[in-house]
Amino acid sequence: MLAPWLELPGATARLAEWSAAGGLDLAYLGTTATLQEITDTAVTQPLVVASALLGAAELRRRGDVPSDTVVAGHSIGEVAALAIAGVISETDALRLASLRGQAMSRACAERPTGMIAVLGGREADVLLSLENAGLAPANRNAAGQIVAAGPLEACDALEQNPPTRARLRRLEVAGAFHTGHMASAVEAVHELAASLEVRDPELTLLSNADGTVVTSGRDALDRVVSQITHPVRWDLCTQTMLKLGVDTLVELPPSGALVGIAKREMRGAARHGLTTPEDLDATVANVPALSGT
Repeated sequence: MLAPWLELPGATARLAEWSAAGGLDLAYLGTTATLQEITDTAVTQPLVVASALLGAAELRRRGDVPSDTVVAGHSIGEVAALAIAGVISETDALRLASLRGQAMSRACAERPTGMIAVLGGREADVLLSLENAGLAPANRNAAGQIVAAGPLEACDALEQNPPTRARLRRLEVAGAFHTGHMASAVEAVHELAASLEVRDPELTLLSNADGTVVTSGRDALDRVVSQITHPVRWDLCTQTMLKLGVDTLVELPPSGALVGIAKREMRGAARHGLTTPEDLDATVANVPALSGT
């Protein structure tokens, strides 16, 4: 996933610095590592942040990011969003992502848990079915798209008694992220976050907690820490983007999920997903604000 990005100016040096900060060989993990190696959440989380920051750096090199840009990240993407908005440094973002991944990996090992996507169905019926099965709504991504999380036996129970008119899909994840099952991961991440140099956002920054604009850097960082055990409300982030008049969505690498949601929830907005550097030229050319027009 990182191979094409490492061919860009400054990318190798930047990744080496982040690798040292996070204690991982990100260049190896993002290019030639096995699937088994990178599906460990201790590795996946810093890889996702590194990928997003490489994409953001090259986007800035090729175009002018306007001052009224709205920044938001989904789950671990919020750590990248903090750096992009100027709240923490890129290096600290990788330190935070690496520690968060390690701490959540340990929490996953405490008890077998998982996540299951619930697609469709009436929201009230879905939430009641989750409660009856012993699951929590960990991600509320959009209308008709809720991700449930909890013990594997509770996931089994939901599959045996699914909500009316809903489809279920098990997710290949290490555990029940964004639920109380991750509680043991919070202390270590909070300790590191408290030691970081923090600035107030330079761009409009949204929070996964409730979709609101966060103007305090310390508050933004605290929210990211607490998000380890609280649900992601991307649905509310989308609502805020619409209220703010966002007319173009650019999803940083690895892209796909959020532009897919925007296709349904932000129908009037242009959508650009960055998967490789080749996508950047088209994005800059087709987004007037980035090309300076």
